[in-house]
This record gives sequence, C-alpha cells and structure tokens, in this order.
Amino acid sequence: MNRSRRLRASKMIRSMVSENKLAVEDFIYPIFIEEGENIKEEISSMPGIFRYSLDTISEELEEVVSLGIKSVLLFGVPASKDAEGTQTWSDDGIMQKSIRYIKKNYPSLYVVSDVCFCEYTDHGHCGILCDDTVDNDATLLNLNKQTLSHLKAGGDMIAPSGMMDGTIASLRKAMDSNGYENIPLMAYSVKYCSAYYGPFRDAVDSAPSSGDRKTYQMDPANRSEALVKAEYDNMEGADILMVKPALSYLDIIRDLKNNFDKPIACYNVSGEYSMIKAAAEKGWVDGEKIMMESLLSMKRAGASIIISYFAKEVAKILRDIK
Repeated sequence: MNRSRRLRASKMIRSMVSENKLAVEDFIYPIFIEEGENIKEEISSMPGIFRYSLDTISEELEEVVSLGIKSVLLFGVPASKDAEGTQTWSDDGIMQKSIRYIKKNYPSLYVVSDVCFCEYTDHGHCGILCDDTVDNDATLLNLNKQTLSHLKAGGDMIAPSGMMDGTIASLRKAMDSNGYENIPLMAYSVKYCSAYYGPFRDAVDSAPSSGDRKTYQMDPANRSEALVKAEYDNMEGADILMVKPALSYLDIIRDLKNNFDKPIACYNVSGEYSMIKAAAEKGWVDGEKIMMESLLSMKRAGASIIISYFAKEVAKILRDIK
C-alpha cells in the first residue's frame, strides 16, 4: 500500500522532504524614515513598526544587521509637500540623506529605494495631477529625476511603485545613459488597487486627498491583465517582477513564476501584517504560526523575494531554530 504518511512520521523526515523553506535571505525589510529629529513613533495601525528620524534610526538598523537581514526597502516621510513632489529629487531630501547615511554606516546593507510620489505630493497621488487625473508621461520625467537622485546618493536597487505606464522603459533608459546600467530595477509589475494598503497610508501620510488610484493601479478582479502588465515590464528591462499585495494574490505570483524566467518578488503588505497582529492580540490565532504559514505560502507560490514587515520576527525564529 502506498502510504504518504511515512514521509511525515517524524520532524526529521518532514524536514528532509520539505519542498519549500524560508530563509533570512528571502526577505527585504521595509523601513520608514521621517524628516526631523528625535523621532521614534509607532504606527498606530501597524503594531511594532515605527517611523524613525535619522538621529534615531541606528537602533533599528543595528538590530536588522545583527539578525542577518541583508536588504532594506526605504520609504521617506518628508517635512513638506507640494503639487509635484519636488522633494523626491532634492539632494537634501529625506531619502537621499537616508541612503547616504546607511551606505556610510551600514555598508553591508543592500538598499532598495522606493521611487514614487504619493508621500511627497500635497494631494497624495502618485504623480502630477491634471484635472483630477495623474498625467502619466509628465510623471515619468519626474520619476527619472527622482531615480537618478537616489542613485547619486548610493542606492543599490530602484523599486518604482507608482504604476505609471512605461515606467521601466523610461527609468532603464535614464539609468543606462547616466552610468547606472548595472543597477537593477524591481518592477511593481502587478500592483492592485487594494484595501490592504490602509495601514501603510497611515505610516507615510499618503492617502489621496480626493478620488482614488483605480485609474493607475490594477483591478483586483483581473488575472489575465497581470500577465500582460508583467510582460510589458519584462520587455522594458525589469530585472525582478513583483506582485503586490501577496496573500490574496498567490495565484498571480504562481502565474508570473510559470511564465517568466526572472526572479519573482511579492510584497506582504501592511494590511496583511496588521490583520495577523490584531487577531493575535485578541488571542484568536497563534500569531507566530499564522505568520510563518502565510509567508511560506508566498514562497510556495513562487516568490523568491518577500518584502515583509515580519522580516525581523522571522529572522529571530530562524536563528533560534539553528
């Protein structure tokens, strides 16, 4: 008789035949850095996640490095905003100062730079607003300026999150023509217009002042469109293709894994994080087990890179297992 239970009979044999395992190297840890001084502010809708100023961020970075986390994704929270988000390409902007600080003081960390405008515009949209609509092509020009400014500061990878059409082609051309041809692009190839982003908007004060982002982020009902959008980014020169959010879009992660011979990333977003934290706080679920199972499902679906606010917690668990 065939008995598949033979390979589940002990912890040792289960480990030997396990098809997927989480490793610290799988994770990129998002960090929020706010312009100002003496800031360490917990984000109310994201327990355990803080906004730091540059004079307090060393506490967070020391722990990240000590846990063996190799990569961080930076988000800046500026002191001032305007209609175009001009702070994004200022040499003295919060992102530029943060990149320089990390590369100088924590050179082992691989710095992924978020490139977008929603945190920096006074209207909260991801580009130049014209008659209540984001001007796609005008925004591309500003994305180029922002990207080159981040790279001048020392960024290791660019991750443009605004979902403007033609972003990857535009950035790749600008980067290559300015001597950054060896810097990779991680494309937000499939970014859905999702309610799961709610806590993130608290973190960076980026909620739109009017309207929504349905005209440039994807419809959650659509699956085939994800392959079309990913193919655009693939042809335009993306080095990594990302799906965001992750947990409700595991089928999309698998679709990209099956159709593209490039690394697939996913973003385990703020709402996914906060739901587990809230349920665990209520005692309704085992938070640690739910966390690990959820992240493993992303790896099983095909993601080789997971951007997650859980990264430090996972690193501690994996460290203790050894």
